[in-house]
Amino acid sequence: MTKKDLTVIITTFKSEEKIDTCLDSIDPSVKVIVVENSNNKKFKTYVESKYQNVECTLTGHNYGYGKANNIGLKKVTTKYVLILNPDTILRDDVINNFFSFLKKKIDFSLLGPSQNENFTNQESDNYNDSNIAEVNNIKGFAMFLNISKFTDIGFFDENFFLYLEETDLCKRVKKINEKIYIDKNIKILHHGGKSVRQNFSHEIELVRNWHWMWSLFYYNKKHFNYTYALTLVLPRFFSALIKNLFYRLFFNSKKKEIYSKRLSGLLNSILGRPAWYRPTLD
Repeated sequence: MTKKDLTVIITTFKSEEKIDTCLDSIDPSVKVIVVENSNNKKFKTYVESKYQNVECTLTGHNYGYGKANNIGLKKVTTKYVLILNPDTILRDDVINNFFSFLKKKIDFSLLGPSQNENFTNQESDNYNDSNIAEVNNIKGFAMFLNISKFTDIGFFDENFFLYLEETDLCKRVKKINEKIYIDKNIKILHHGGKSVRQNFSHEIELVRNWHWMWSLFYYNKKHFNYTYALTLVLPRFFSALIKNLFYRLFFNSKKKEIYSKRLSGLLNSILGRPAWYRPTLD
Protein backbone atom coordinates (compact mmCIF):
# COMPACT_ATOMS: atom_id res chain seq x y z
CA MET A 1 0.00 0.00 0.00
CA THR A 2 1.41 3.38 -1.03
CA LYS A 3 0.33 7.01 -1.02
CA LYS A 4 -0.83 6.54 -4.61
CA ASP A 5 -3.70 4.47 -3.15
CA LEU A 6 -5.21 7.56 -1.50
CA THR A 7 -6.97 10.61 -2.97
CA VAL A 8 -7.97 13.68 -0.97
CA ILE A 9 -11.20 15.49 -1.93
CA ILE A 10 -11.87 19.04 -0.72
CA THR A 11 -15.13 20.81 -1.52
CA THR A 12 -14.80 24.60 -1.54
CA PHE A 13 -16.92 27.71 -1.95
CA LYS A 14 -15.45 31.16 -1.39
CA SER A 15 -12.69 29.42 0.60
CA GLU A 16 -9.67 31.35 -0.65
CA GLU A 17 -8.67 32.47 2.84
CA LYS A 18 -8.34 28.92 4.18
CA ILE A 19 -7.42 26.66 1.27
CA ASP A 20 -3.65 27.36 1.29
CA THR A 21 -3.26 26.36 4.93
CA CYS A 22 -5.13 23.13 4.27
CA LEU A 23 -3.27 22.24 1.07
CA ASP A 24 0.09 23.09 2.63
CA SER A 25 -0.56 20.46 5.31
CA ILE A 26 -1.15 17.64 2.80
CA ASP A 27 1.72 15.43 1.65
CA PRO A 28 2.54 16.63 -1.91
CA SER A 29 2.83 13.03 -3.11
CA VAL A 30 -0.91 12.50 -2.44
CA LYS A 31 -3.34 13.43 -5.20
CA VAL A 32 -5.87 16.12 -4.25
CA ILE A 33 -9.13 16.90 -6.04
CA VAL A 34 -10.58 20.31 -5.17
CA VAL A 35 -14.23 20.70 -6.16
CA GLU A 36 -15.08 24.41 -6.30
CA ASN A 37 -18.82 25.14 -6.13
CA SER A 38 -18.65 27.98 -8.67
CA ASN A 39 -17.13 28.92 -12.00
CA ASN A 40 -14.16 30.73 -10.43
CA LYS A 41 -11.48 30.15 -13.09
CA LYS A 42 -9.02 32.39 -11.26
CA PHE A 43 -9.25 30.13 -8.20
CA LYS A 44 -8.71 27.01 -10.34
CA THR A 45 -5.65 28.51 -12.04
CA TYR A 46 -4.22 29.58 -8.69
CA VAL A 47 -4.45 26.23 -6.87
CA GLU A 48 -3.38 24.14 -9.85
CA SER A 49 -0.33 26.32 -10.55
CA LYS A 50 0.77 26.48 -6.91
CA TYR A 51 0.17 22.82 -6.04
CA GLN A 52 1.35 20.23 -8.54
CA ASN A 53 -0.66 17.45 -6.88
CA VAL A 54 -3.98 19.36 -7.11
CA GLU A 55 -6.68 19.04 -9.76
CA CYS A 56 -9.47 21.62 -9.43
CA THR A 57 -12.93 20.97 -10.85
CA LEU A 58 -15.35 23.87 -11.26
CA THR A 59 -18.98 22.85 -10.90
CA GLY A 60 -20.33 26.09 -12.39
CA HIS A 61 -23.02 26.15 -9.71
CA ASN A 62 -23.24 25.97 -5.92
CA TYR A 63 -24.33 22.36 -5.47
CA GLY A 64 -23.50 22.10 -1.78
CA TYR A 65 -21.38 19.64 0.17
CA GLY A 66 -22.84 16.28 -0.78
CA LYS A 67 -23.21 16.64 -4.55
CA ALA A 68 -19.83 18.37 -4.90
CA ASN A 69 -18.14 15.54 -3.02
CA ASN A 70 -19.91 13.05 -5.28
CA ILE A 71 -18.51 14.89 -8.31
CA GLY A 72 -15.04 14.44 -6.84
CA LEU A 73 -15.69 10.81 -5.91
CA LYS A 74 -16.63 9.98 -9.51
CA LYS A 75 -13.14 11.07 -10.57
CA VAL A 76 -11.35 8.87 -8.06
CA THR A 77 -9.37 5.82 -9.20
CA THR A 78 -7.74 4.99 -5.85
CA LYS A 79 -8.84 2.46 -3.24
CA TYR A 80 -9.25 5.04 -0.50
CA VAL A 81 -10.43 8.63 -0.22
CA LEU A 82 -10.02 11.28 2.46
CA ILE A 83 -12.79 13.88 2.34
CA LEU A 84 -11.67 17.12 3.98
CA ASN A 85 -13.17 20.49 4.79
CA PRO A 86 -11.00 23.39 3.59
CA ASP A 87 -10.71 24.71 7.17
CA THR A 88 -8.75 21.67 8.33
CA ILE A 89 -5.05 21.10 8.92
CA LEU A 90 -3.47 17.66 8.82
CA ARG A 91 -1.13 17.02 11.70
CA ASP A 92 2.24 15.36 11.10
CA ASP A 93 2.05 11.73 10.01
CA VAL A 94 -1.71 11.71 9.32
CA ILE A 95 -1.24 9.86 6.04
CA ASN A 96 1.33 7.45 7.48
CA ASN A 97 -0.93 6.75 10.46
CA PHE A 98 -3.79 6.00 8.07
CA PHE A 99 -1.66 3.42 6.32
CA SER A 100 -0.68 2.01 9.71
CA PHE A 101 -4.41 1.58 10.36
CA LEU A 102 -4.75 -0.29 7.05
CA LYS A 103 -1.94 -2.66 8.03
CA LYS A 104 -4.07 -3.85 10.94
CA LYS A 105 -6.41 -5.44 8.35
CA ILE A 106 -9.51 -3.92 9.95
CA ASP A 107 -12.62 -4.26 7.81
CA PHE A 108 -14.06 -0.75 7.54
CA SER A 109 -16.24 1.48 5.40
CA LEU A 110 -15.59 4.82 7.12
CA LEU A 111 -12.80 6.02 9.38
CA GLY A 112 -12.67 9.27 11.32
CA PRO A 113 -9.75 11.05 13.01
CA SER A 114 -9.36 12.79 16.30
CA GLN A 115 -9.69 16.56 16.07
CA ASN A 116 -8.65 19.82 17.74
CA GLU A 117 -6.38 20.36 20.70
CA ASN A 118 -7.71 17.53 22.83
CA PHE A 119 -8.15 15.37 19.72
CA THR A 120 -11.62 14.04 20.30
CA ASN A 121 -14.23 13.25 17.67
CA GLN A 122 -16.95 11.23 19.30
CA GLU A 123 -17.38 10.03 22.85
CA SER A 124 -16.52 6.36 23.16
CA ASP A 125 -15.41 4.08 25.95
CA ASN A 126 -14.47 1.33 23.53
CA TYR A 127 -10.99 2.32 22.39
CA ASN A 128 -8.66 -0.65 22.21
CA ASP A 129 -4.94 -0.69 22.98
CA SER A 130 -4.25 0.80 19.55
CA ASN A 131 -6.55 3.81 20.23
CA ILE A 132 -9.13 2.57 17.73
CA ALA A 133 -12.85 2.39 18.48
CA GLU A 134 -15.90 1.28 16.54
CA VAL A 135 -18.60 4.01 16.51
CA ASN A 136 -21.98 4.69 14.93
CA ASN A 137 -21.02 7.91 13.16
CA ILE A 138 -18.19 10.33 12.53
CA LYS A 139 -18.05 14.02 11.73
CA GLY A 140 -17.92 15.19 8.13
CA PHE A 141 -14.93 17.54 8.39
CA ALA A 142 -12.62 14.57 7.70
CA MET A 143 -13.69 11.10 6.58
CA PHE A 144 -11.65 8.25 5.14
CA LEU A 145 -13.71 6.12 2.74
CA ASN A 146 -12.97 2.55 1.68
CA ILE A 147 -14.27 2.95 -1.88
CA SER A 148 -14.99 -0.75 -2.48
CA LYS A 149 -17.64 -0.68 0.25
CA PHE A 150 -19.79 1.95 -1.44
CA THR A 151 -20.85 0.10 -4.58
CA ASP A 152 -24.16 -0.84 -2.97
CA ILE A 153 -24.38 1.88 -0.31
CA GLY A 154 -23.84 4.79 -2.70
CA PHE A 155 -22.13 8.00 -1.70
CA PHE A 156 -23.78 11.19 -0.41
CA ASP A 157 -27.51 11.86 -0.74
CA GLU A 158 -27.60 14.87 -3.07
CA ASN A 159 -30.96 16.05 -1.73
CA PHE A 160 -29.04 17.56 1.19
CA PHE A 161 -27.34 20.87 0.48
CA LEU A 162 -25.83 21.45 3.90
CA TYR A 163 -25.92 19.54 7.22
CA LEU A 164 -26.49 15.88 8.09
CA GLU A 165 -25.10 14.51 4.81
CA GLU A 166 -22.38 12.62 6.69
CA THR A 167 -24.85 11.51 9.37
CA ASP A 168 -27.08 10.12 6.63
CA LEU A 169 -24.11 8.33 5.05
CA CYS A 170 -23.10 6.81 8.40
CA LYS A 171 -26.69 5.71 9.01
CA ARG A 172 -26.80 3.90 5.67
CA VAL A 173 -23.45 2.25 6.36
CA LYS A 174 -24.61 0.93 9.73
CA LYS A 175 -27.96 -0.26 8.34
CA ILE A 176 -26.15 -2.90 6.31
CA ASN A 177 -23.88 -3.80 9.23
CA GLU A 178 -20.72 -2.24 7.85
CA LYS A 179 -18.09 -0.78 10.17
CA ILE A 180 -17.20 2.78 11.16
CA TYR A 181 -14.14 3.56 13.28
CA ILE A 182 -12.26 6.41 14.89
CA ASP A 183 -8.48 6.19 15.10
CA LYS A 184 -7.11 8.55 17.77
CA ASN A 185 -3.65 8.25 16.23
CA ILE A 186 -4.90 10.22 13.20
CA LYS A 187 -5.09 13.86 14.28
CA ILE A 188 -6.68 16.57 12.13
CA LEU A 189 -7.25 20.11 13.31
CA HIS A 190 -10.66 21.55 12.37
CA HIS A 191 -11.30 25.27 12.81
CA GLY A 192 -15.05 24.85 12.29
CA GLY A 193 -17.35 27.27 10.49
CA LYS A 194 -14.48 29.09 8.77
CA SER A 195 -14.55 27.57 5.28
CA VAL A 196 -15.97 30.75 3.71
CA ARG A 197 -14.58 34.29 3.69
CA GLN A 198 -15.56 36.09 6.90
CA ASN A 199 -17.08 39.13 5.18
CA PHE A 200 -19.96 36.86 4.16
CA SER A 201 -20.71 35.90 7.77
CA HIS A 202 -24.33 37.12 8.03
CA GLU A 203 -25.41 35.65 4.70
CA ILE A 204 -23.76 32.35 5.61
CA GLU A 205 -25.57 32.42 8.97
CA LEU A 206 -28.88 32.72 7.09
CA VAL A 207 -27.98 29.80 4.83
CA ARG A 208 -26.96 27.63 7.77
CA ASN A 209 -30.19 28.28 9.64
CA TRP A 210 -32.35 27.58 6.57
CA HIS A 211 -30.60 24.34 5.72
CA TRP A 212 -30.25 23.08 9.28
CA MET A 213 -34.03 23.07 9.64
CA TRP A 214 -34.58 21.65 6.15
CA SER A 215 -32.07 18.85 6.68
CA LEU A 216 -33.29 18.00 10.17
CA PHE A 217 -36.81 17.25 8.96
CA TYR A 218 -35.68 15.52 5.76
CA TYR A 219 -33.20 13.25 7.58
CA ASN A 220 -35.71 12.09 10.17
CA LYS A 221 -38.46 11.60 7.60
CA LYS A 222 -36.07 9.52 5.49
CA HIS A 223 -34.78 7.27 8.25
CA PHE A 224 -37.85 7.09 10.48
CA ASN A 225 -41.16 8.44 9.17
CA TYR A 226 -43.05 11.65 8.45
CA THR A 227 -44.95 11.69 11.74
CA TYR A 228 -41.80 11.18 13.81
CA ALA A 229 -40.00 13.96 11.93
CA LEU A 230 -42.95 16.33 12.33
CA THR A 231 -43.19 15.65 16.07
CA LEU A 232 -39.47 16.32 16.41
CA VAL A 233 -39.47 19.67 14.59
CA LEU A 234 -42.75 21.20 15.78
CA PRO A 235 -41.24 22.66 18.99
CA ARG A 236 -38.49 24.21 16.86
CA PHE A 237 -41.11 25.61 14.49
CA PHE A 238 -43.02 27.38 17.26
CA SER A 239 -39.81 28.58 18.90
CA ALA A 240 -38.63 30.12 15.61
CA LEU A 241 -42.07 31.67 15.05
CA ILE A 242 -42.16 33.31 18.49
CA LYS A 243 -38.59 34.61 18.18
CA ASN A 244 -39.28 35.94 14.70
CA LEU A 245 -42.26 37.91 16.01
CA PHE A 246 -40.28 39.11 19.02
CA TYR A 247 -37.42 40.48 16.92
CA ARG A 248 -39.88 42.13 14.53
CA LEU A 249 -41.36 44.02 17.46
CA PHE A 250 -37.95 45.12 18.71
CA PHE A 251 -36.58 46.03 15.27
CA ASN A 252 -33.66 43.60 15.27
CA SER A 253 -33.52 42.96 11.54
CA LYS A 254 -30.63 40.48 11.59
CA LYS A 255 -32.21 38.24 14.22
CA LYS A 256 -35.58 38.53 12.48
CA GLU A 257 -33.98 37.35 9.22
CA ILE A 258 -32.35 34.37 10.93
CA TYR A 259 -35.62 33.08 12.39
CA SER A 260 -37.47 33.79 9.14
CA LYS A 261 -34.97 31.53 7.39
CA ARG A 262 -35.42 28.82 10.01
CA LEU A 263 -39.18 28.90 9.43
CA SER A 264 -38.76 28.90 5.66
CA GLY A 265 -36.32 25.99 5.64
CA LEU A 266 -38.55 23.91 7.86
CA LEU A 267 -41.76 24.65 5.94
CA ASN A 268 -40.10 23.83 2.63
CA SER A 269 -38.91 20.50 3.97
CA ILE A 270 -42.30 19.62 5.50
CA LEU A 271 -43.97 20.38 2.16
CA GLY A 272 -41.52 18.13 0.31
CA ARG A 273 -39.79 20.92 -1.55
CA PRO A 274 -36.08 20.67 -2.44
CA ALA A 275 -33.28 22.38 -0.51
CA TRP A 276 -33.27 25.32 -2.92
CA TYR A 277 -31.99 28.24 -0.84
CA ARG A 278 -28.53 29.53 -1.80
CA PRO A 279 -26.35 32.33 -0.42
CA THR A 280 -26.21 35.64 -2.25
CA LEU A 281 -22.49 36.41 -2.28
CA ASP A 282 -20.52 38.78 -4.49
